[in-house]
Formats: sequence, structure tokens, C-alpha cells
Amino acid sequence: MQRRTLMSRIMGLAAASVIMLMASNHSHAAGKVTVFAAASLKNALDAVSASWAADTGKETAVSYAASSALAKQIQEGAPADIFISADMDWMNRLSEEKLIADGSVIRLLGNQLVLVAPAESAVQASIAANFDLAGLIGDGKLAMGDVKAVPAGKYGKAALESLGVWPSVEGKVAMAENVRAALKLVATGEAAAGIVYATDARAEKGVKVVDTFPAASHPEIVYPVGLVASSANADAREFIAYLQGAKARAIFAEQGFTPLLPATD
Repeated sequence: MQRRTLMSRIMGLAAASVIMLMASNHSHAAGKVTVFAAASLKNALDAVSASWAADTGKETAVSYAASSALAKQIQEGAPADIFISADMDWMNRLSEEKLIADGSVIRLLGNQLVLVAPAESAVQASIAANFDLAGLIGDGKLAMGDVKAVPAGKYGKAALESLGVWPSVEGKVAMAENVRAALKLVATGEAAAGIVYATDARAEKGVKVVDTFPAASHPEIVYPVGLVASSANADAREFIAYLQGAKARAIFAEQGFTPLLPATD
């Protein structure tokens, strides 16, 4: 029964995200910069978009989902102006397919990977080689983004493999369609623990950080931004420049992201 409930929850979150993304594709209004952005950016990018609107009077229409889902939408011709991925893989794939404008990709932000548990949980652990993650989870589930497609899931699996822990927990993993969906499973107690970005944990009061994964245990977490090659919106490049400016950098830093480039203003 518990497994069916958990799977129903995952499927429901996935369906809701697809509906949101499809709806956003019909909202490509003239004058708005349409941004496809990794789900983990929501809080910070909403704040940056509001700041840009206040400064310029111009607006964005942002769709949040897994980087993999967004990339596939762009491959299918979705009318986006800007793509912000949670890893270089999906950006590189679109660049190789000439779907991202040449020379427009910028390494924008960095992040950290953390192990979280429900806020009321008493579990404690220090992440190290061969640490007892399976024992920490017990009969519960470990929530992660899809390890084959979602950047947070791929980073998480890489970390667990490098630490020698993956074989002991592989059968306990509940894969979600994006990192925010995985976070929600932990916050609601439907998963005993989860692997998410530090910024996600910071934005969700329903979870607590158990420990941070060593940076060396997984590939560098990079959020690149690129201009979609088919974009004809003159304001898109302006918004990309704004993302690198002092105000945006301050907002990203406040949310726990690490700006990777010097400010442009």
C-alpha cells in the first residue's frame, strides 16, 4: 500500500509538471522573454525576474521542470528564448544540435548536493566512503531525481557510486521527474531521505539537511544559460546579461547559489 501511494504521488507530480509545461508553451506572449529553467531555480529566478521587471518594465514567462524535460521540449520546437539547465550535458546536447545560439552559453551558477530528511526526523549521518545510508533509510525510500536524465539524480548517483554506497541503496530509490518533486516526497514524509541541491533544502521548511556531499564525490554542479537559436526576442540577450549583473548575483547568492562569473555591471 505504501509503495502504491508513493508511486501515485510521483506520477501525480510528474503529470502536474507536464501540464504546467504544456500550458506555458501556449503563453509565449509577445514582449515577454520565455525562459525554460531547471526546477531547482524557481525561488531564485522568480526573484530575479521580479527585479528585472521592476528595473526595466519588461517581463519574463518562466517554465520550470527537469532540465531533461525542458531540453526535449526545445528539441520538439517549443517557443523558448532562453534555456537554463542544471548541468552542462543537456546544454551541450542542444548546442550540438544547433538549437542554442553559437557563442551564447555561459556558466552561470554553481550549487552543492545534500542529503536531506524530514524536518522532524532524528536521523544523523556524516557522509563519507561506505557510510551506512541503507541503515539510515531503513524500510523507507531514498528520493532522487531520475538518475538517467535529471541532473540532480545523475549527480546523486555519481556521488553514491564514488562513495561505494550505491549498491546498498539502489533498490530503495524512488526516482522523481525533477529535483523539486524529490524534495516534496521527503518534506511530506513519503521518503525517509533524499538527495537534492542545497538551495532546494534551503527553500523547503519541511526538510532538514543531514550532511553535504563532498564536492569531489560528483561532477561539478554547473547551471549554464544559453540563448535558444530560434529566438527572435530582442530582450532575451538583455535578460541573460541581467542574470550576470550585481542585483541578480546578490539574489542568487542569497538563495545559496554560487555565481561563477564576475558581475557585468
